[in-house]
Order: sequence, then structure tokens, then C-alpha cells
Amino acid sequence: MRSVVYGLFWGLIFPAIGYSQNYHAVEGTPDAGSMGVANNPASILSTPYPWDVTIFSVQVKNTTNALVLHDFSLLPGRDTIGVSWNSGYLKRFAAFNYNIHLLNARIALSKTQAIAFGANLRGYGTVRTGPANYNDSLKDMNQFFNINEGTVYSANMTSSSWLELFATYSRTVLDDEYRRINAGVTLRAMRGVSGLYAQLNDATVGRGVSGAQTIYFMKAGSAQYGYSSNFDRWKNNQSSMQNLKDLFGNSRSGAAVDLGLEYWVKSQAVTNRMDENTWYDYEWKIGVSLLDLGWNSYKYGTQSRAASQPRSDVSDSALNAKFAEVKSLANFNDTMATIVNNIGALNGIFKIYNPVRLVINVDRPLENYFAINGNLSLNAPFTSTPKRLLVKDFSMLTLTPRWEKKKLGAYLPVQVTTDGRFWIGGAFKAGPLLMGVHNWANVFSKSKMQNGGFYIALVIRPGNGFREKEDKQYSCPPGQ
Repeated sequence: MRSVVYGLFWGLIFPAIGYSQNYHAVEGTPDAGSMGVANNPASILSTPYPWDVTIFSVQVKNTTNALVLHDFSLLPGRDTIGVSWNSGYLKRFAAFNYNIHLLNARIALSKTQAIAFGANLRGYGTVRTGPANYNDSLKDMNQFFNINEGTVYSANMTSSSWLELFATYSRTVLDDEYRRINAGVTLRAMRGVSGLYAQLNDATVGRGVSGAQTIYFMKAGSAQYGYSSNFDRWKNNQSSMQNLKDLFGNSRSGAAVDLGLEYWVKSQAVTNRMDENTWYDYEWKIGVSLLDLGWNSYKYGTQSRAASQPRSDVSDSALNAKFAEVKSLANFNDTMATIVNNIGALNGIFKIYNPVRLVINVDRPLENYFAINGNLSLNAPFTSTPKRLLVKDFSMLTLTPRWEKKKLGAYLPVQVTTDGRFWIGGAFKAGPLLMGVHNWANVFSKSKMQNGGFYIALVIRPGNGFREKEDKQYSCPPGQ
């Protein structure tokens, strides 16, 4: 029983993590540069440098209520990692997202126009189940069904990973003494690298008696699962390089667009107009963006299936025996064919929509190089179904106090996820290096790595393209 559950969970989640979009520390900051494109394409006009290049960055974020990882943290520790599954009657979930930036660049054409471009590898995935009872002492399906009498089983999983090339253009569309409005657009050309989904709908079991023993048998339900055909080209007898070449070479094209606006409330303090850096001063900066309007297309793999009408003569003991020796998806399909009346291959193309969301960002500079930023991310109000597959971002609300100068910075993002997780993270900047964690518990606890993540970035900027701004506490008010 446990081996089946373990295999399903790790098989769905960790292939994608092994290879994310929320650099919370730099959201809204003037130093975000080319990394700010992911949160709002208009933000590239906020940076007081003529150019910057993100040589490389990676960000990973994950969350689950299904299990706990033991003896594991971001600090070096034991070689062996323990796993325990959370017991009880509850809905279970697991989610991840990742983003790898490869040579992202931003160039200011002037104070009022800028461009950005580069390549990213991105991915999102979610697994959710309906409510069910589980504990780690269960030994077979009979015991599992026994503690779940009357349960209607449901589950869904969707995962999409892609390689993208993007180009961003931003310009100032309104500028006067009191306010400024910048607008931006990002176009993304994508190649779908990995698409996976699975759905279990309205599955139920019946109860019977055989002698003195209670038995359970399949009663109703349907399932559908598909994956991208480029996985069919992965061969164990080929080199990893050849397999990766085949995986990327047989991907399909997709497209997406981001739209963004930033509204600046300008400082009314008297400033030195000869200092070009005053152009970037503001009292408030409010950003609104609509991100990831698009989808990736995938061709069904040869082992993708839809199954329905389970056979009523299949008992819990038969399920134990039939699935005990399954070692591949082809074996799984052969076994499925013995327990349902209808099963068929899925053919053609399926789409997985990107994580469409509305993002609202508010940034407020304070004194002594301090500032505070708030970021609200609202997913599109849709659920993933076989007819409309989609992935979602699980970030929701982030509040980030920061202290930031040209070469040094410290950040303390506090965030609430869409599933109600409360994390306190941290990050620091030293020259071109930015490092951060989403959840400090990943560092100081040995049992929290299943919730959190990290990010690291290397960003090159011109050494003399920016002078330290005058601290606002020394600025004279109007009329003085």
C-alpha cells in the first residue's frame, strides 16, 4: 500500500523539481532590472542603470500538506533523508514552480523607453486529492477502504514545463509634474518540454461479506491521464545528452503575452534637477500586470489513456495482487485493462494553459534606504479539467520590507500562499549576487523542507551608472 502511494507522489512531483518565477526580495525594487520583467513588463523603466544582464538565476518553490521530510535542511546534515506521510481525513495537495533565467538582458534606450530579452526555463505543477483518510500503518487496500467507507474518491494532477524566448518593450506614456505612467508588453515564444496530467473522478467502492471477512469491490468512477509524446523518445540505452536532445527536439511551439502598467506618484520635494537620478524618485509606485496569457501544446504519448466503468468483480485483494508488480506505465495500462470495461488510447493534441494571473504591486520608499513593498497575485478563477487543463501559481500575498543601497541589500519577505501557508523568508544582495530563501524554516529546521524554497541570481550592472541618491529625510519640502 505505502509503496504504491510513495511511487505516485514522487513520480509526479520530483521529476519536475529536479530540474521558479517568485524572486520576492526584488519585486518592485529599482534594482530588479531584467528580473523584474517576470512580475511586470513596465518595471524595466524603473531601474536607474543604462543596462543590466542577469547571467544566471534559479528559483525553486514547493509546498505540500501530504508529507514531512526529516533530517533535511539547506544546511549540511545527514546523508539519509526520512519521509513520513501525514495521517488523518483531509484533502491533500502538493505544488511546485521553478524558473531558470539564462542570459536575460535589459537595455535603456532612453529615460522613457527600454527593452529586455532573454531565455527562461519554467515549470509549474499541482497535485490535489479529495478528502480521504490515511495513516502510515495501512498494509493493503482492504484496510484503506475500511477506514474510508462512503468516500467518493477524486484527484487531479497537472504539470507543464517549457523553454521560452522573450522580448519586452516598455515606454513612458504620460509624464507631468505629479505623476508618470509606464506601460510594457512581453511576447513569449515557447517550446513545451514536458506536459502531464491525470484525473480521477467520482470513484466509489462497494462493501460485501465473504464468510467472516469484509471485502470491498470497485463500483464506479472514471480516470484519464496523458503525457507529452517526447517522453516516448527517452531511451535507457542512449546517453543523457542524446535523450535531452530528443526531448527538446520533439517539443511543440506555443506563445504567450504579458501586459503591464506602472503608476508613479512623484515626490514633491525640491531636488537638484541637474542630478539625473532624481528622474527615478517617487513617493508611491503602483504596478498592475496581467501575466502568462497563453498556452503550450503537447502531442499525446503512446501510453496516454481514458478509462471508465470499473468491473464490479474486482475485489480489494485482486487490486493488491494486480498492481504489486507494475514497473512501467505500459504495465500499468495492461493491468488497468483487466479492472475496467472501457479503456482507450488518447490521441492528438492537448493544451495546458499557463498560470494566468493578475498582479498588483505597491512600492513605498522610506528613509535611510529603507522601503516596503506589497505584492498581490490573483490566479484566474478556473479549475483544471480534461477539457481545459491549466497550471496555477501558489503565491498570493507578499509583504517585503527592505534596506537597499547600490551594492548591498537586505530583504525580509513575508508571504501567504493560496493554501494559507505563512512563510517568513529572507535574502541579501552583495554586489552582483542575490541569494534568498522563501522560508527561514528551511535553514533552521530539519523537518520543513517540503514547504519553501530558495533563489540565487548573478546580475551584472555598470559600475558607475548610478550614484547614491540623496536620502529623502534631507530633502526640503516645497516652498523652502
